[in-house]
Parts: sequence; C-alpha cells; structure tokens
Amino acid sequence: MSIDPLKFYDILAEKGIDFFTGVPDSLLKQFCLCIDDKVSEDRHVISANEGNAIALAAGYHLGTGKTPLVYMQNSGLGNAVNPLLSLCDPDVYSIPLIIVVGWRGEPGVKDEPQHIKQGKVQLDLIKSLDIPFSIISKDEQDIDSKITEGVERAILANRPFVFVIKKGTFSNYLAENSSDSLKIMTREKALEIMLNQFPEDVIIVSTTGKTSREIFEIREKNGESHFKDFLTVGSMGHCSSIALGIAISNPERKVVCIDGDGALIMHMGSLSTVGKLHPDNFYHILINNQVHESVGGQATSADTIDIPALVRANGYKNVLFTSDEKGLSAQVGEFIEGNGPNFLEVKVKPGSREDLGRPTVKPVDNKKAFMNYVQDK
Repeated sequence: MSIDPLKFYDILAEKGIDFFTGVPDSLLKQFCLCIDDKVSEDRHVISANEGNAIALAAGYHLGTGKTPLVYMQNSGLGNAVNPLLSLCDPDVYSIPLIIVVGWRGEPGVKDEPQHIKQGKVQLDLIKSLDIPFSIISKDEQDIDSKITEGVERAILANRPFVFVIKKGTFSNYLAENSSDSLKIMTREKALEIMLNQFPEDVIIVSTTGKTSREIFEIREKNGESHFKDFLTVGSMGHCSSIALGIAISNPERKVVCIDGDGALIMHMGSLSTVGKLHPDNFYHILINNQVHESVGGQATSADTIDIPALVRANGYKNVLFTSDEKGLSAQVGEFIEGNGPNFLEVKVKPGSREDLGRPTVKPVDNKKAFMNYVQDK
C-alpha cells in the first residue's frame, strides 16, 4: 500500500524538521504538494538547482542548529555533489541534512531513456559519496521507524542521510490547489505558431519536459520529419548551452533555443556566456508558465524576476515579450529575421493535453539525423 505523504511529513515534523528546499520530481510530486500545503513560503523554498538547495539548507542549519530537508530527482545529484562533498561532508563542515531522492530509472522499472543510466548507478553513486542511505517503497511495514532511524543518524553523526524513494511510493495528496485563471495561450499553441513561421533551414534545440514532447507531436500531426529538432530529453538547464555550441560552430545557420523558465533559472549563468560570445545567429525563446509543470506544477521563481532586464544586462541584442497569439504571430518574424543574439519571452498558462505522448524516436537516432541535417552545408 502506498504511503500517505501527510504521514511522511508528520513524522519528519515530529523529529524537528521544519525547513524544506529542493527541485521538484515527479516521483515526489505528492510529497511536495503536501509540503506546499503545510509549510510557509519562507520554510519551503524551491531552489534554482539542487546544489543551491544543499547550500541553502546548510545555511539554515548554520543559522538555527536544526536539520533541514532537501528533495530532488536523482538526476539532480550531479548538481549536488560539489556542496555535498566540499561543504556538508564530515571531513569538512559536517552538516546534518535529510535528502529525499526520487529513484527514476530504477533497474527493472520502465522509464524514459534519459533516466536509465542514472537509475542504474543510483545506489553506487551514493555509496561512492560515502553518504548513508535507505530505500523506501510503497511496501514499507514500519515507515515511522525507518524515517526516525535516518533522521537520528543524520543528527547524531552531523552528516547528510539519503532516503531513496521508489516509483509509486506516495499516494495522492488530496489538497492539491489548482487554478485556471490565466486566460492566455497554451504552450502547445505557442509552439505551433512559432514552428509554422520559422525559416525552412532553422535549427531548433528544445528543453527537457513537455516542450520537447509537444514539438515532437506537432511535427507528427503536420506530417513533418524530426531531424531539424534536437529534443533535449535530459540535462535540465543546459538547452541554451547546447544551442550556443551549435550556433558558434555553424555561424551561417540560424539556431533557435526553446527554453523553459525552470530550466533557465536552474543554470542562469549560461546567459552571460551568450552575451560574451554574442553570436548573431542565436535566437533564445523562453516559454514561461512560472511552474515546474512536468513534475507536478510547483511554482518557479520566474514571477519575481524582471527577465527582460536580466537578459539585456547579459548582452542580448533585442529582447521581446508577448502573452497572446496575435502578439506572438506578429513578433516571430521580427525576432528571427534580425541579427542576434535575440530573446523572446512567451508567457503561457500552465497545463497540457491529458493524452500528450512522448517521442517515439530514440535519442541516439534523433542525434544522428539531427547531426546530418546540421552538417549538411
């Protein structure tokens, strides 16, 4: 039987854990919804990336003496390794943390291609970091004792402790808050408008999550091939850097990066690299719905950022904004025809079709076809 996320939260709260931070994960969606519902905004911080979350939690411990909790998908461990080893490790500052990790790509459990390797090396990676851990599944008989043991080990040893969460562990949290008050276009509609207006020979690199899934389905619906699009199914936050690498190596080709707000925020420093290199064939689009939609709809910090000012400060040439279909249709031409680096922020409402599928082309096959297209001068 699945674990009630409220019970999981209550046990942690009883052990004195009152600060939560991290990057949302689909396997932890119900637990994160529970935290949203039970914890104030200054005690639940959705961070830019997992390394930021570890450092933020360490700061909370230094300021209070309490043990915080950090949650993440296992793909985020790469971002977290540096602060875990050089800040929180017992050989350095010896910081107690509870880390809750969603086990995507667990061996024997069907998952998407980008999670397979991460899931396969999951436990070995945690062992190599010399961090004690325990695995939690929906079949736990005594979840209270298991959580208590992990928290006490973290506190007594002044070190991080990891709970690895299997798929299907949490039951639904019923107090979900949803709103459809935004009467603006969907992301899929925005993508349709843009794809229909881009020049024939444009190169497209799209971010992880539903953006790439929708681009794939739009191509399928239109009877088009997929070789013009590099669908970045993993490596969240690095889409713009991938596109930048293609742009500077193919200066005669227009390269369009289609990004998301959560991904942009995760590795915001890449904006400065674009500004420094200033490629005139680089076109950066931000699809901004202000949430981490693919993993549960938790809010990003995009609503607090003056994104146009940020982008201009990093050296982009032309910066545009739109939130409606007419405005987008009118601005796509100006955006793509002028010399870059150009930036277009497209405000959309959260949500996607219930029947949205996933790419049926293997990532390595997408790569081969895409490279043939890019390198065919």
